[in-house]
Amino acid sequence: MATKEKKGTTEPGPAWRAWGRALLGGAVMAVALGTGNALGEALVRALDLDGYPAQLLPAALVSALAVPVVLALRTGRPGSGRPLGLGTPASAAHGFVRGLAVTTACAALVLGGGTAAGWVRWSGPDPAALVSFLAGNALVAVLLEALPEETTLRGYAWASLRDRFGGVLSALGTTLVFLLVPAASTVVQAGVAQAVGVEAPPMGLAPAGQDPIAYPVLLSVFGLTLIAARTAPGRAPLWAAIGTHVAFLSVNRVVFEGGRRDAGWSAHVSPVHAAILELGYLAATAAVFTGARLLASRGRASATGPRTAVSGPRVRAAAAWLRPVLPSGPRATASGGRRVQPSAATTYSVGVWAGGGSGLVPPVRVLSRASAPRPGAVSRVRPGTAVRRNPGTRRH
Repeated sequence: MATKEKKGTTEPGPAWRAWGRALLGGAVMAVALGTGNALGEALVRALDLDGYPAQLLPAALVSALAVPVVLALRTGRPGSGRPLGLGTPASAAHGFVRGLAVTTACAALVLGGGTAAGWVRWSGPDPAALVSFLAGNALVAVLLEALPEETTLRGYAWASLRDRFGGVLSALGTTLVFLLVPAASTVVQAGVAQAVGVEAPPMGLAPAGQDPIAYPVLLSVFGLTLIAARTAPGRAPLWAAIGTHVAFLSVNRVVFEGGRRDAGWSAHVSPVHAAILELGYLAATAAVFTGARLLASRGRASATGPRTAVSGPRVRAAAAWLRPVLPSGPRATASGGRRVQPSAATTYSVGVWAGGGSGLVPPVRVLSRASAPRPGAVSRVRPGTAVRRNPGTRRH
């Protein structure tokens, strides 16, 4: 099926192919997560690891299984549309910090309001333990969850859908795939764990200990927030989503699980208030990223609007002049009636600029000998038209 061009984006192939690629991205993540956790547990036992290395090894396996696969899938597609959004190393660091800072600031604002309302009661902080926990948790969170999930889902799955569909459908479709990954990963982990002889968690739509209704709701809002971070302006937008992911996990593990994880700081919050606060700061984060995207769009429109309004008619006139006419048309050049044929690339660029699309690309015309000027023919110049002389010639 031929590709269709619309508003600067390509729509390759039928819809089922885009959905198939999105589901493939989710499948890669589910297989990597289940296999990495099961194999990691087996290696931890075989190497007799404990403590932080026992957490780091499965996380590294998940990223090693997921990230190279989706990079190969995306770069292996000829003429693939949108990039994954990883950017250069310098822009990646900037995007990661941006996602981390926006999410942490929104969490601090919402949790501060909850504290003022009496919903949150804090324990005494241990700065050394808190810094140690945040540093160690960030690396595990990046390798186990943030980097592989964002690359496979908000990277490959979202880009595959966005090549074919609009922004809203792509966001909802990616979030739907995101909801399927945890359940699918438990199935994969159970099979691999049985093969390598380790214990696996029970299979289900939600992890053990999570509410089967509240967990999908929270995951849906979290997924849409990550889409907002992924589509915010920036040179490495996927890293903004990775930073948002890490910040969300870090805040929740300190605030709501800090005592159990020995994070050096924790809070006591009722389950109802905890859900409200989580959803509240996720919504605030999504609003900031969405607002940044809208402001950037309006800024580009205001920067190009007046110029487009002034130059639009002139550009359209130029495009009409470039449109080929019959050889017997009234316009002739000083070369004896032969019209200079503009190149397809030049005419196409003018057509897109003027809003005419690819229809301004002229068909290739071959001038026959009959239409060529006769040797010695002199072109006629309309009366009143000045003839330019070469300053270097002398009149006798």
